[in-house]
Amino acid sequence: MDMNNYMERSTVLVEALPYIQKWYGKTIVIKYGGNAMISEELRSAVISDIILLHLVGVRVVMVHGGGPEIGHMLEKVGKQSRFVDGLRYTDEETMDIVQQVLCGKVNKHLVSIINNLGGKAIGLCGLDGALFQAKKLDEKYGLVGKIVKVAPQVVNDALSCGYIPVISTVALGIDNDTAYNINADAAAELAISLGAEKLILLTDVRGVLRDPKDDSTLIRQIRLEEVPSLLSSGVIGGGMIPKIQCCVNALEHGVHRTHILDGRIPHSILTEMLSHQGIGTMLWE
Repeated sequence: MDMNNYMERSTVLVEALPYIQKWYGKTIVIKYGGNAMISEELRSAVISDIILLHLVGVRVVMVHGGGPEIGHMLEKVGKQSRFVDGLRYTDEETMDIVQQVLCGKVNKHLVSIINNLGGKAIGLCGLDGALFQAKKLDEKYGLVGKIVKVAPQVVNDALSCGYIPVISTVALGIDNDTAYNINADAAAELAISLGAEKLILLTDVRGVLRDPKDDSTLIRQIRLEEVPSLLSSGVIGGGMIPKIQCCVNALEHGVHRTHILDGRIPHSILTEMLSHQGIGTMLWE
């Protein structure tokens, strides 16, 4: 390795130091899904980022989905996926599969990867410790729930014991004797209940773009007060709307910063948290 490479690496480490000091002991919640979850290379990069942050004293909580895996399992049993208003219609048979896939296969696979790479993870779902409590959202969606209460004690206990909690998005029904399928709102509600410093959403776009077809039009920072005009103008549209609503909810209830990052970019979490430039869209008050 030549001297220039040594200097470049030293510069990166020196730049990261004040950020490590800033985030030491703080809690961040990462919503993990999409392409970053499917690709083995990107999955390893995400998990390496999480382990590194954990080792330098950041309290990291991972909330994950598993839509593609659920779809594949439904195909195996000969059941067709059905979506209503962008939400997976969830009957009793589908809910059984959602639990098996999210709370079992996907959750434990992520936990095993973290542990094998030198981290210390523990798998949880929203049923554990009645973490996520929900009521039926609407009959037309089936067993899809809306979170009405978060009981974060089980997560705080895991963090206090030095674990990285890995949490699947299934909730305890408090209006019916059932579990509910829940969506990305779980990450925001958990971040609020934990008093998190940051909520990070990993997605499959660069962030909020003024022109959806041009990555160079990335909006790097958005103030909370700017969101309504960006929505009305159509700059924020389509699948970005629920992500922004998730971020707005978190900011309005005490989370200091929210980030929408491109999970297709290796080590996007570290770049956002431990460097001057950032890499996605940050929302703040």
